[in-house]
Amino acid sequence: MKPIKPEDSAIALGYAPGQRAPEVLAKGRELIAEQIIALAEEHQIHIHKSPELLEVLIRLELGDEIPQALYQAIAEVIAFAYQLKAEPPLQP
Repeated sequence: MKPIKPEDSAIALGYAPGQRAPEVLAKGRELIAEQIIALAEEHQIHIHKSPELLEVLIRLELGDEIPQALYQAIAEVIAFAYQLKAEPPLQP
């Protein structure tokens, strides 16, 4: 297996009120990663680049919840994305 290069990989997370934790909606490398990023841009979804988070998240399967150890880091990314949009996060 080729090593994971952050610039060639992408993962999409989703969270809805009532869920215990964000989950993996999509992930991929190369062409799939490009498509994930293009869709995010098209829908004005924040793109966060973090090789450290990617290294952990890319190992998850589709539909998996993020590990509890990443709750704080992902919460900070989500809060930042809402600040950029000037929208409050959804309340559960």
